[in-house]
Amino acid sequence: MDKTYQPHAIETALYQNWEANNYFAPQGAGEPYTIMIPPPNVTGSLHMGHGFNNSIMDCLIRLRRMQGRNTLWQPGTDHAGIATQMVVERQLAAEGIGRHDLGREKFLEKVWEWKEQSGGTITRQIRRLGSSVDWSRERFTMDDGLSESVKEAFVRLHKDGLIYRGKRLVNWDTKFHTAISDLEVESHDEKGSLWNLRYPLADGNKTADGKNYLTVATTRPETMLGDSAVAVNPNDERYQALIGTFIDLPLLGRRIPIIADDYCDPEFGTGCVKITPAHDFNDYEVGKRHNLPLINIFDKNAAVLATAQVFHGDGSVNPDFDGSLPAEYAGLDRFEARKQIVAAFDAAGLLESIEPHALKVPKGDRSGTIIEPWLTDQWYVSTKPLAEKAIAVVESGEIQFVPKQYENMYFSWMRDIQDWCISRQLWWGHRIPAWYDEAGNVYVGRDEAEVRAEHNLGDINLRQDEDVLDTWFSSGLWTFSTLGWPEQTDALKTFHPTDVLVTGFDIIFFWVARMIMLSTHLTGQIPFKTVYVHGLVRDGQGQKMSKSKGNVLDPLDIVDGITLDELLAKRTSGLMQPKLAEKIAKQTKAEFPDGIAAYGTDALRFTNLALASTGRDIKFDMGRVEGYRNFCNKIWNAANFVIENTDGQDTGVNGEPVELSSVDRWIISALQRTEADVTRHLDAFRFDLAAHALYEFIWDEYCAWYLELVKPVLWDENASVERQRGTRRTLVRVLEVALRLAHPFMPFITEEIWQRIKAQAGVSQGEKQGDTIMLQAWPVANESRIDAAAEGDIEWVKQLMLGLRQIRGEMKISMAKRIDIILQNASAEDLRRLADNAPLLNKLAKLESVRVLEAGEDAPMSATALVGEMQVLVPMAGLIDKDAELARLDKEIGRLTGEVQRVGGKLANEGFVAKAPAEVLDKERAKLNEAEQALSKMVEQREKIANL
Repeated sequence: MDKTYQPHAIETALYQNWEANNYFAPQGAGEPYTIMIPPPNVTGSLHMGHGFNNSIMDCLIRLRRMQGRNTLWQPGTDHAGIATQMVVERQLAAEGIGRHDLGREKFLEKVWEWKEQSGGTITRQIRRLGSSVDWSRERFTMDDGLSESVKEAFVRLHKDGLIYRGKRLVNWDTKFHTAISDLEVESHDEKGSLWNLRYPLADGNKTADGKNYLTVATTRPETMLGDSAVAVNPNDERYQALIGTFIDLPLLGRRIPIIADDYCDPEFGTGCVKITPAHDFNDYEVGKRHNLPLINIFDKNAAVLATAQVFHGDGSVNPDFDGSLPAEYAGLDRFEARKQIVAAFDAAGLLESIEPHALKVPKGDRSGTIIEPWLTDQWYVSTKPLAEKAIAVVESGEIQFVPKQYENMYFSWMRDIQDWCISRQLWWGHRIPAWYDEAGNVYVGRDEAEVRAEHNLGDINLRQDEDVLDTWFSSGLWTFSTLGWPEQTDALKTFHPTDVLVTGFDIIFFWVARMIMLSTHLTGQIPFKTVYVHGLVRDGQGQKMSKSKGNVLDPLDIVDGITLDELLAKRTSGLMQPKLAEKIAKQTKAEFPDGIAAYGTDALRFTNLALASTGRDIKFDMGRVEGYRNFCNKIWNAANFVIENTDGQDTGVNGEPVELSSVDRWIISALQRTEADVTRHLDAFRFDLAAHALYEFIWDEYCAWYLELVKPVLWDENASVERQRGTRRTLVRVLEVALRLAHPFMPFITEEIWQRIKAQAGVSQGEKQGDTIMLQAWPVANESRIDAAAEGDIEWVKQLMLGLRQIRGEMKISMAKRIDIILQNASAEDLRRLADNAPLLNKLAKLESVRVLEAGEDAPMSATALVGEMQVLVPMAGLIDKDAELARLDKEIGRLTGEVQRVGGKLANEGFVAKAPAEVLDKERAKLNEAEQALSKMVEQREKIANL
């Protein structure tokens, strides 16, 4: 094995071998265990959330695979309707072609071409993370089989009365001309205005204070063309007399009523609110309560119509208003119309004031355009009946959330659920299986032939609905459509319901809840038994990672490394604002002056798992990655030591007699406790605690102590054959078991080392199971091997050695110099332990002699350490030059005193504190604290030396 750990030299080749040998396929004889990968967008590339999520899922799958479960980790990608269509449209636009130039069929051919050529980027990246998904079963939400599942689900839900077509308000993307989901809408904080407009009262009415108008405040003056009412709070005494009277709507000469609704806040503005049901979601709900007409004033581009579309609250056409709008606004973009309408109000003396106002502006996450609430005909799922069963399976415990508090978020959403808009005005996606005749009648079926036969339509002209389904609809079927539903396949019978869904809290409603609703209704089964919810991955300061902040990390940059120039280019590309690009470049240079080193996959995965506490957001710290890269180095170096001392040696794997020392029995005992701890924590989804237990055992117990404590036996020519054989066997077998424990966390390094030591450890050869660590048995603690006596003995040895190391360090005594020690207050047990471990202590602690202080005997001038109640004395005579050491300490104390005074003075300067950035002040305070602690230690050390 190479002396130096180089992850890139092993990772790719190992993964290719795993995949080629089909190790990821279900093959265990035990109970099935299934995880469905949350399908990433086919257009996408890995981000830190993907890396974190995949680390958790792979850890669980590798654990259960080693436990003998029949594991399936189902991979696949989502067709990502709007995102994919946008990518291909941009490519065509670069050639001067629009999708309408090609037509639907030719355009979709282009999309499929793009998918085949470029759509596999994210699956290649998932491989790079070591994810052991069964690639032979990879699915795509537009596969023929999944498309059939989608059509079947739509038809069944429609026949059950749970899908309908209706005219309602949606999030409308004016660039892509489609409805989008709430998840695809981003809220941006922006500076805007609040326009206070005067609406004249009709019929000579006046307010309580004598005004002949009501003042309404709005952030969107242009929508007044579609006002249906002005609302006031029913308990607002200022306007109670006006409820039921009318307003003469300016610019239109149309009467609208004054209504009473609790939606109005008497404390906000004037307490009067204009109600535009066709262009505001809150107003839409008010309109439904009061059966107000819905007046749609915009076309699909959010330009003003020449004639508004007017409907009753129930969706039927309103005969009382012909929709006439002022001709001067027809065709104007909404924002240009705003300017002219405000000017018209001003000219009429009806613009009371304009105030600055902070806004949350909704924008399409793909288009970047401001979303328009728009009244359109769409397909909907009636969700309340589905939600009842979905709530019940969580209440009963059939489905459990981890952490449990996320059940409350789930219940809150589900008990106030709204019908789900599932149609999208796109070409890329599952086309809605509905057909219309020339009279506008709609027929739903799996295909046109079925529709004609079922409804006896003969040869009449039919056209299929142009819309496609929301991608969340197809991904909502993911747990069972990927297994062949509606066919009752063997895979569906074996692997459904699945076991665990690993996801972020932000899509509990958009995906998790919809999967539960669709699965329970369509299959009669829950989709999964456990929902493990993790937090968002944030940067080291706790900020959300975003391009605008310049703090985005690419997991593969951490795995493979990236130069500073490459990182700068990646972080600043596409930024239109030079000042922002300059700021991000400055931050990046300060954070990564040399770019990002190549840490390898295992270090990144272990970092993710060590940070995976229950439910909380994750502060991702590059220092942790570096620390766990060092952990990988430690394991690699330990393995090299083991190989050097066992390769070609007798390790007792053939049943030869062995003798185990107390050191061997101690590490075996500690291993049993670690096996139990790691398993218990993983079963409870406490990946952080499992990683900590594993780290402590490998680094602190095995590498730092055991490998040192066995050297006297391994290198002692006088040691018995049985003792050396027992130590070699323990050395390699404990490492082999530790590698199995670590494999779900760090698959590559554990496989590589395991392949080198399996023969010495006595792993059976020649069978498929013996070819890879991932098919080895998961370690199970054996309580009979827990040896409390050995643990007590070695803990005593460790405390003694640590005490002596501390004395050597404090007194500047070379670790190679032999020392005399004196024991005071030593018990019989202390003396037994001393005798049993004398060869080991003499060798490793470099002891010249050991003497027990007699009762009443005075101790010489010594440095002291405590081991329990026993004092360990190291006589100083001849070990140090007291005067020289005092002089050195005085010099260091003087330097530290000056540093404390300098930094303290800076922080006492009110001018400096007032002007310095917070991060600078934090650094200075940390510097002062460090210097004060170091000074305190130096003063304490000087006092010890002076008193010797």
